[in-house]
Amino acid sequence: MKKTAIGSLKILLILLLFSTGNSNGQSNAGSSYEALEKLFQEWRAFETPPLFEGAPDYRPETFLRRDANFKLFQQRLNNLDITSWPIDKQVDWHIVKAEMNGYDFNQRILKPWERDPAFYKTIWNSRSDVPAHEGPTHHAVLEVWQYNFPLSEERRKEFITQLNVIPALNAQAKINLTGNAKDLWITGIRDIHSQTTNLENLKRKPGIGKDKQVLKAIDKAIAATQDLATWLKARASSKTGPSGIGKDNYTWYQQNVHLVPMTWEDEVLLLKRELTRAWAGLKLEEHRNRDLPTLTAASTPEDYALLNEKAANSLLSFLEDQDIVTVKDYYEPALKAHYGKFIPEEKRNFFWITAHYDPRPLFSHFYHWFELARMDNEPHQSSIRKNALLYNIFDSRNEGMATAVEELFMQAGLYDDSPRVREIVYIMIAQRAARGLGSLYAHANEMTMEEAGKIHSDFTPRGWMKTEKELLIFEQHLYLRQPGYGTSYITGKYLVEQALAEYARKLENDGTEFQLKSFFDGLNSIGNIPISLGQWQLTGDKEHLSQLEAFSPN
Repeated sequence: MKKTAIGSLKILLILLLFSTGNSNGQSNAGSSYEALEKLFQEWRAFETPPLFEGAPDYRPETFLRRDANFKLFQQRLNNLDITSWPIDKQVDWHIVKAEMNGYDFNQRILKPWERDPAFYKTIWNSRSDVPAHEGPTHHAVLEVWQYNFPLSEERRKEFITQLNVIPALNAQAKINLTGNAKDLWITGIRDIHSQTTNLENLKRKPGIGKDKQVLKAIDKAIAATQDLATWLKARASSKTGPSGIGKDNYTWYQQNVHLVPMTWEDEVLLLKRELTRAWAGLKLEEHRNRDLPTLTAASTPEDYALLNEKAANSLLSFLEDQDIVTVKDYYEPALKAHYGKFIPEEKRNFFWITAHYDPRPLFSHFYHWFELARMDNEPHQSSIRKNALLYNIFDSRNEGMATAVEELFMQAGLYDDSPRVREIVYIMIAQRAARGLGSLYAHANEMTMEEAGKIHSDFTPRGWMKTEKELLIFEQHLYLRQPGYGTSYITGKYLVEQALAEYARKLENDGTEFQLKSFFDGLNSIGNIPISLGQWQLTGDKEHLSQLEAFSPN
């Protein structure tokens, strides 16, 4: 009774603090946009969990203890009257709401700290090609790519501190991982096991081999990682449950977190349509090009290097000369930093198969790197949009745009000099539709991850998904971990095309000439936010939001 009374008193004090507006719990101070910005700062600070024995705390009792505070954040947000705000400010309010819905969904349904061993992966060697890492990640990941070796003294201390999180976090994982999601559990072991190799490779970084303190931290992290992998393997045979979240949860998540105005059933229909369209488009292209020479893949590193240069120059010149988008100074270095290297034919996965014929379709998808370079060089003026949105909420925008431009650039004439490259574009669309369709059935628990992967593999043209199984496992595992990500390439593409159509229709009704560059520049200036919000700000059309508001959380 004493603990219960103390807990009730703490909640009452928190409520009073928020209502009176002191430094520990600010009131809304009216409904100004500044109040939203302050609330956002406090929300992001809250969203980062407290520490337990030096690692972020994902124990059930911690979420339960913090739930009252979370509900207060939701209440404060909903109490803001935004009806008179400009559209861009209203958009920011909806972004914050989506993030809070993401937190709510994670603690109620997704629970990656309980169901998903890969959540505990700490070492990340490379930057993601989207604003944040794909899929759920914990709050203390070690971004190796952000460090320069040899380490400065200050950065060395940070590095050691981050390495020291791993033993504590992995020990906590063995407390938290009580889920019964078979596919997530078994496949997640791969992520934890591979971390051992990544940690060993750190020892080869300049300056590390002679640093006894850093080496000691690495060895402790390796031991903890191996121990967790062994623990996971010992329990794998007992995991028998489904890993998908179910159709209703999937729909709620898409509509209330990622702001995609579609249901599970809508997405199945769209992806089936795109898969059919891509296959039909491919066969028509092959017929049209039947008298042209077939494409020849680069067969040496020298050939591939020349192919990269030619493709990058062709794409950048096309974007500028044809008034597709304003080409910034940072576009060229952003693209050329991600050329990739020559890969022997027998080791190429799907994407590198395409790139060794002609990299331009893949480089079009590398629009990603233009967007990240924009975040680095021209950060958005809104503090809410400046950095990556939480919970991969950006996927419809970033993956959708990168996929959409593959075909948009093609239709605008990028491959007029080599028509057979159009075939590659349709193959890439088919691959994305097939893998997304498989992920939908996996989340509906109508298929296992392996069965979903079979759709992914069997419905990709020319057998190009059957050459290298690691990519197949990686992609289907990611899409099972992060609902909606596997479909976001196609659903986002559809929403980008819809935004383009609505933008053009609005200009036509206003008697204004349509310019493609204005469309792309407009979306670029809006930032990496859900495309439904981007369309609203670009066109003033709130149709998507009206649809989504009918599915507000209950």
